[in-house]
Amino acid sequence: MKTLYLVRHAKSSWDNTLQSDFDRPLNDRGMASAPLMAARMKEKVGKPSIVVSSPANRAITTAEIVAEILGYPKSEIVQKMEIYTGGREALLQIVRSLSHDCDSAMLFGHNPVMTDFSNFLTGERLDNMVTCGVIRIDLSCGSWAEAGERSGMKIWYDYPKKHE
Repeated sequence: MKTLYLVRHAKSSWDNTLQSDFDRPLNDRGMASAPLMAARMKEKVGKPSIVVSSPANRAITTAEIVAEILGYPKSEIVQKMEIYTGGREALLQIVRSLSHDCDSAMLFGHNPVMTDFSNFLTGERLDNMVTCGVIRIDLSCGSWAEAGERSGMKIWYDYPKKHE
C-alpha cells in the first residue's frame, strides 16, 4: 500500500495587485496555519518518503515550513512546474512516476486541481479543499504506477479551522 498526502498551499496574499500569481507570498494567516498544520501532521504522519511541490512561492513556502517541522530536508523537496501549470493528469503522472521504494509522498499544490485530484483518486466528492488543507489517501495498489481513478481511499481530511 502507498500513502499520498495532498496539501493545498496556505493562505496567500493579494496585497500587491502588480505581483504575478506565481510570486504571491503567504499572508499572515498562511504563515500561522502552515506550522499549525505541520504540527498536526507530525503527530499523524511522521516524515514522508518524498515531498513534491509546485515551485510557486506560496506552495514552496508552505512545503518548506511543513518539511522543516516534519524533519524532511528542505533541500530535498522536488519542485515540479506541472503541479502549477497542469491539471489532474499532470498530478497523476507525477504520482505514477514516484519511486517504488517510497511508501509515502506529500504533494503541495493549488486548487482547483488538488480538490479534483482527490475526488478522482477516491471517488468521493469534496467541493473545495481549503487553504492549508491536508488529505490522506491510501492507495490500494502496490506500486505508484498503478494509481488511477478510484484507486485510493480518503483516510482523513484536516484543515486549520477544523478544530476551532
